Amino acid sequence: MWGDFFRLSVRSIRRGGTRSWLTMMGIFIGIAAIVSLISLGEGLHSAINEQFELLGPNIIYVTPGAIFRPGGGASKLTDHELDIVKKVHGVEKAGGIISRLSRIEFRGETEYGFVSGLDPDMQDLFLDGTGVEIVRGQERFKSSDTYKAAIGYSYWSGDVFDRSVDIGDILRIDDKKFNVVAFVSEIGNPEDDKNIYIPIETAKDLFGVGDDYRVIMAKTMPNADIDDVSEEIKEKLRKDRGLDQGEEDFQIMTMEQVRKSVGIVLDAVQAVLIGIAAISLFVGGVGIMNTMYTSVFERTQEIGLMKALGARNQDILYIFVFESGMMGTVGGAIGCIVGVGLAKLVEFLAARQMGSGLINAQITPELLIGAILFSFIIGCISGILPARQASQLKPADALRYE
Repeated sequence: MWGDFFRLSVRSIRRGGTRSWLTMMGIFIGIAAIVSLISLGEGLHSAINEQFELLGPNIIYVTPGAIFRPGGGASKLTDHELDIVKKVHGVEKAGGIISRLSRIEFRGETEYGFVSGLDPDMQDLFLDGTGVEIVRGQERFKSSDTYKAAIGYSYWSGDVFDRSVDIGDILRIDDKKFNVVAFVSEIGNPEDDKNIYIPIETAKDLFGVGDDYRVIMAKTMPNADIDDVSEEIKEKLRKDRGLDQGEEDFQIMTMEQVRKSVGIVLDAVQAVLIGIAAISLFVGGVGIMNTMYTSVFERTQEIGLMKALGARNQDILYIFVFESGMMGTVGGAIGCIVGVGLAKLVEFLAARQMGSGLINAQITPELLIGAILFSFIIGCISGILPARQASQLKPADALRYE
């Protein structure tokens, strides 16, 4: 019986010709948008989670806030704040990083990028907390090192200057000569891959600053609760600065907090875009309903003949509901193909323009099967009212209809 329903549905859709394709357009546009948005959204979620997994799960980051202190300049993090963080119960070790935007020259070419000063004794903490590693050259700065540099991926891969920078080459940073001693692994973000790392004492001399840290990183002890430790750091810094709760001129965060915040934003944006795409599905459903009503009128005599030959009301209902479901299914299948193509196109263009694999379409069989089943259900729902009208026709009246 279901095989007969399928054959009748295919014959009717083929007989509809252009009208059938136009009817399915609303469905496949909506499904294409949903498939592409969900696949890109899931791919972005996975890529971001992978980036966060590279970072230390037990690392706390303290950064200066945007609030200005009463009667003074912008808030700063100094050795005083670093000592407070080090003394917090549950903190295994802590260190600060100095970072400034600098002018970098190589073989007559000039670029601008961030240069970060690292404490040689705390370099392991930095590597654990950022997920980067030394892939070639000197693995650690020594306390005696001065004007030496570890360069980010973009420099040694040849993405910054006409010629790639190699170990042993000389870079001029803010008119000071630095000997390249190490290559840093690729991070994936073009700006981060353009970083250069130098010993912290050299950075203080180069930038003409003292203990003005861009970030303080603290590693918690293995058995410590990172949320409790971060809350205690916040409380002690707030008390030291004489600030009330909510008036902090600094920020404290962990990677889990950042990951959750980014995930919430991505989910909200994705939900809004999918909601907009769902409007097309609603329009497509209305189009299927309209086409099915037209089909009922055109096939009234055929319905009367089927009833005269013994077809029950239930059979007629199933025939038209199945036909509308088939329209939704075909529209959904086309939408899946178009959606996959759009997602892959966005992935390709993003990789080409941004030089990053962060935008990656994650297409799963569950997504495609779910989209097609959803299309079938929309088609069936849209065809219920026309199908019910067809099933209620009286055989005699249907045969006389012209």
